[in-house]
Amino acid sequence: MKAAVIVFPGSNCDRDVGVSLAQSMGTAPDMVWHGDGTLPETDLIVIPGGFAYGDYLRAGAMAAHSPVMREIVDRAGKGVPVLGICNGFQVLTEAGLLPGALMRNAGLKFVCKDVHIRVETSQTLFTSGYESGQALRLPIAHHEGNYVTDDATLDRLEEGGQIAFRYCTAEGEFCDDANPNGSQRHIAGVFNETKTVMGLMPHPERLADPMLGGTDGRGMFDGLVEALG
Repeated sequence: MKAAVIVFPGSNCDRDVGVSLAQSMGTAPDMVWHGDGTLPETDLIVIPGGFAYGDYLRAGAMAAHSPVMREIVDRAGKGVPVLGICNGFQVLTEAGLLPGALMRNAGLKFVCKDVHIRVETSQTLFTSGYESGQALRLPIAHHEGNYVTDDATLDRLEEGGQIAFRYCTAEGEFCDDANPNGSQRHIAGVFNETKTVMGLMPHPERLADPMLGGTDGRGMFDGLVEALG
C-alpha cells in the first residue's frame, strides 16, 4: 500500500500522521508539498491537521485552492480514498469534497483536550478497524470545529449513512456536555456519498501508540492498511 500526506505552509501534524501511517504500513508515506501540481501514484491521500496558511481568511479556505488540490479533487473523483483530519476536514469542506462547514466553536474558544466519539459504522474503508457503536478517546485541538449545514443535508447524511463519528460520553451516550464545539447532531466526522472521502475533527494520529498515552487512533490506520493493502 502507498499513501501520500499533503504538506501545507504551517502544517503541524503532517509528520505525526506520517509516523502513524508508517507504523501501520511498514513503510513511510510520500510527503507531498502543496505547491506541487501532481501526486505520485497512491492508494490513499491524507490531508493532515495543522494551521494551513495560518488559517488566514478562514480555516482551510486558502489551502483548498493550493495547486495540489486540483489533482486531489480529480483523484477523489476517480475513487482514490481521501482522509482529512482537523484542518484537513476543513480543507475538504472548502474544496467541496465533503458537505457542510466547520464554524467557530459554540463557546468561541480554542478547545484542546481529549474527547470521546462514537463510531457510527464500521462498514467503510476508514472505520473497518473498529466496531459500530464503539466509543473512542481521541484528542481535539481546534477553534473552528462546529459542524454546520442545512437541515435537508443533515437528513440526507443520516439517511445515507454518511455520518462517521459523533461526540459522546465515555459510555457512548450523546449529550450536550460531551459535544465540545456545538456541532449539529453531535457530528465529529462525515463521509461523502460513496464513503471514499472522510473528514473528522479529532486526531487519531495523536493516540496511535502507547507512548502517546493511548492507541484508540491506531485502528483507523490499521483498518486502512487492511482494506487497501
